[in-house]
Amino acid sequence: MNILVTGAKGFVGRNLVAALESIRDGKDRTHAGLVIGEIFSYDIDSTPEQLDEFCAKADFVFNLAGVNRPKDNSEFMAGNFGFASTLLDTLKKHNNKCPVMLSSSIQATLAGRFGNSEYGRSKKAGEELFFEYGKENGVRVLVYRFPNLFGKWCRPNYNSAVATFCNNIANDLPIQVNDPNVDMELLYIDDLVEEMIAALKGGEHYCTFDGIEVVPVERDASGSVILSEARSAESKDPVHLYCHVPTVHKIKLGEIVDLLNTFHDQPKTLVMPEIPNNSFAKKLYSTYLSYLPKEKVSFPLKMNVDARGSFTELLKTVNCGQFSVNVSKPGITKGEHWHHTKWEFFIVVSGRALIQERKIGTDEVIEFEVSGEKIEAVHMLPGYTHNIINLSDTENLVTVMWANESFDPNHPDTFGEKVVKA
Repeated sequence: MNILVTGAKGFVGRNLVAALESIRDGKDRTHAGLVIGEIFSYDIDSTPEQLDEFCAKADFVFNLAGVNRPKDNSEFMAGNFGFASTLLDTLKKHNNKCPVMLSSSIQATLAGRFGNSEYGRSKKAGEELFFEYGKENGVRVLVYRFPNLFGKWCRPNYNSAVATFCNNIANDLPIQVNDPNVDMELLYIDDLVEEMIAALKGGEHYCTFDGIEVVPVERDASGSVILSEARSAESKDPVHLYCHVPTVHKIKLGEIVDLLNTFHDQPKTLVMPEIPNNSFAKKLYSTYLSYLPKEKVSFPLKMNVDARGSFTELLKTVNCGQFSVNVSKPGITKGEHWHHTKWEFFIVVSGRALIQERKIGTDEVIEFEVSGEKIEAVHMLPGYTHNIINLSDTENLVTVMWANESFDPNHPDTFGEKVVKA
C-alpha cells in the first residue's frame, strides 16, 4: 500500500509518517497484515509535479495540510478549502478512487463558541467538498473533526496551550493562565496516530455530531455502520457520517498546570506522581519530557556517603514506595535493623553478598547467598532483623532496594538489632 501524507511536516504529519515508516521498515510488528510500500510526504515546499505523481500512485491519502495561523482570515479558505480542491481534482485526473482522509476541526461544527469562526467555516467548506467528492466518485471518505491536540513535536507558542505550557514550564519560563476553570478537550497524538493506522485497515470509528458533542455510531456484527442510529442522532439533511478518535480527555486548564508543575519538581522531590496506563497524566508527562532542555535531561542525586560505602534514593512514588541503590565496600556489613510494617526487596546487581534475617524474639537465622551473576529478589520480612554482607575482599557490592513506603523521618519504623547475637 502506497500512502500519501499531505502536511507531512506538521505536528500530526511528522508523527504519522514516523509511525508509518516504523511499520514499513519492520520495526513495528504490532499491525499484522498491514504492508506499507512507498510513503509520499507532501508539504508547502513540495511541487505541483510531485503532487501529481503522488496522486497517481497513492492507495490511501491522509490530507493533513491546512492553515490555522494566517496573516489574514481570507487565507483560511484558500489554505483549507483551496488545497483540498486541488488534491481531489488531481486524484480525479488520474481516476484514482483510493480512500481519502480529511483532517478537519471541531470548529467546523460552527456551534456554540465556534459560531463565528472563519477557520471553522473554511474547514466546513472542505468537509462538504470531500463528502460531495466521495458521493460523486464512489470513494471512501473519512472526515475527522479534531479537538485540541497535544504530544511530542507540537510547536509551542503557536496554537496549542498544552505545548506552550509544557515548553515554558520545562524551560522555567513564565506562563499566563487567565481562567484555570476553563474546560479543555484534548486528544493525544499517539491515540490519533493509532486511529489513523486503524483507518488504513478499515477499522475507523464513526460518529455524528450534536452541536459540538460527538455521538458515536456503532457497527453491526458484520462490521457495517448502523445508519438508522446515525440518522436519529442528527436532524439535518443530508446526514454526514464523520470519524472520530474514541479516547479524548476532558480536563480543566488549572489541573493541567498543576500536573506540569509536579513533573517540573520531580528531580527535586524524587516523587513520581501516579500515571496509570492510558491516563491523561501519563500522556502529559511524556509530552512534557519532550520539551526538556539538554541541561535538564540528567540531574544529580544525593549520595549519602560514609566509610562503609553509599546509599542513594533513586525514586519515590505516591502509593508504591521508593527505590534506592546501596553500595557496600569490601567486607562491609550493612543493615542490622528491623521494621514493624515496612518491608523491602534487596536485589544484588553486582558483587556477591550474604543476606541474613532473624525473626525478633527467636534465635533462628535464615540466610541467602546472592550475586549479580544470577539476579534475584530477596524479601526483607516485617518483624525480622536483617543485614547484607559484602563477601568480596576486593569488589564493591551494589544492591538495588525497593521499600513498600517512602522513608518518613518522623516515623522511620526502623529499629537497630544485630541479626547474629553475640
